[in-house]
Amino acid sequence: MKVNAQSVNFNADGKLIDFVQNRLNKLDMFYDKVISSDVYLKVQKTSVKENKIVEIQVNIPKDRFVVKKQCKSFEEAIDSACSSLERKLIKRKQKGRLQLW
Repeated sequence: MKVNAQSVNFNADGKLIDFVQNRLNKLDMFYDKVISSDVYLKVQKTSVKENKIVEIQVNIPKDRFVVKKQCKSFEEAIDSACSSLERKLIKRKQKGRLQLW
């Protein structure tokens, strides 16, 4: 799957980009028709500790899923967003199977 990662208000290091790529590649196990995904990593300039925002947009045929999470670290936000996407993709896959019957 093609992953397009963009960082806003900071420069992302290679480890973070690799983490995003590896985590999103696991989505193929849940739904094999994923075309591409766009990841936006943002840092809000606030005094709150939870200032890391991750927005993931996954493109599949005829649809698109968007998940946005805000956490203390990017890794935590990515894991949380990918878990939500996994549930959505599983639901979508089951919905497609029901229509075949």
